[in-house]
Amino acid sequence: MLEQALAALAAAGGTAVVQAAGTEAWTAVREAVARWFGQGDERRERAELEHLDRTAAELEPGGDEGREPGAAGPERTRVRQEGIWQARFESLLERVDDAERARLAGELRALLERHSPAAGPSAAPAAGPSVGRDGMAVGGDVHVRADGGVAGGVIHGGAHAHPRPPGPAQG
Repeated sequence: MLEQALAALAAAGGTAVVQAAGTEAWTAVREAVARWFGQGDERRERAELEHLDRTAAELEPGGDEGREPGAAGPERTRVRQEGIWQARFESLLERVDDAERARLAGELRALLERHSPAAGPSAAPAAGPSVGRDGMAVGGDVHVRADGGVAGGVIHGGAHAHPRPPGPAQG
């Protein structure tokens, strides 16, 4: 079983694959992930490219048309694919010795940093941000506010919270 930091890294890898599918970032992420898994073996790299292509096809709108009635919807498909890719990243990291694991983990971290929307505007292609329909890439501050409601977000990197005391109407 992997230590928590490596399991989190594998989870981030799975998320990155799924989030990139169908975006402008897909080609670069697809090739980088296939190279990471292939480790210089062209045959393995080609097999990974095919696996990545099947994942992207399944995640496309309408990519689940052949499903049985009552089967998982698009969000469940995304979650399932993230889990599949996380398990694949974990499996490779688990079956190598400690030195190789450290090297592969470093390569995976670099891959994720290089291809992450959170890496900033310079990581995005000139045509626009490389983020799927459910996210955004921001090279600065984001302020999320919910006065009496609910707000949420996903944070990649540091965060500072400055809570306000409840106003008179909130108790």
